Amino acid sequence: MPCDEILKAVFPLLESVDLAKCMVVSKHWREIARDDYFWKCLCAKRWPSICKRPQPPTITYHKLFQTFYKRQHRRALPPPRLSLNDLEFYVDIWTEDRLIFSEVVPGPTLQNRIWIPPPGICDVLKYHLEGPEYKMILPVEPRLAIPLSHSVTVSVLVVRKDSNKVACIIDKSVFDYIDRTSYRALAFDYLDFSPSYPFVSEIRAWISLLFLDNGNNEGIIDVFGIELDFCDAANSEEEVLWLLDMLDWK
Repeated sequence: MPCDEILKAVFPLLESVDLAKCMVVSKHWREIARDDYFWKCLCAKRWPSICKRPQPPTITYHKLFQTFYKRQHRRALPPPRLSLNDLEFYVDIWTEDRLIFSEVVPGPTLQNRIWIPPPGICDVLKYHLEGPEYKMILPVEPRLAIPLSHSVTVSVLVVRKDSNKVACIIDKSVFDYIDRTSYRALAFDYLDFSPSYPFVSEIRAWISLLFLDNGNNEGIIDVFGIELDFCDAANSEEEVLWLLDMLDWK
């Protein structure tokens, strides 16, 4: 089989990235790979309805694919207007109706940093804590012994020290999911944003109780840390600060 026929048989089987690479092998390969039939096939796989138009597009399918498949580079955020030095977090945890934890936490204390957890944590939790995701972690000392039979709730407020305004991050949410694989109890709440941002919604704040395997009593979790994150929308300190800045401050 002639070389051209082999290429024309193989090229329709390639994904767009591989076909584009073939175009830089040589001028000859480029001429064959630019055949609009190949790119129409790729458009049909990605946007099937585009090939059902009664009239073909005014540009080639190759150009159409190039235009809309380009990955948009994330724009760098400008410096946030807040810093963690400007903030204090108020964390309260109840079991049933009894307050078991209440702390005012300076913002810098929650900075994502290298943190050495206590020995004896499971590998899954260790990998989670060492992962690249942005996490705000508060060590709990002395540890909290929480009975699993009790309903445990949490509230988190944040205060701006420059204006003394307060915003709610989590409002009496229940730790209703116990992940026995990673030794985390999780709760969440949807953030309440300022009316100045009417199109921002459905973003959650997650809070986790990090606990050890308490072999002596299966009905109690031994909590050594509290983790706060906004993984739905923010995965860096700058993104978290922009998110907090948009809250409905009172």
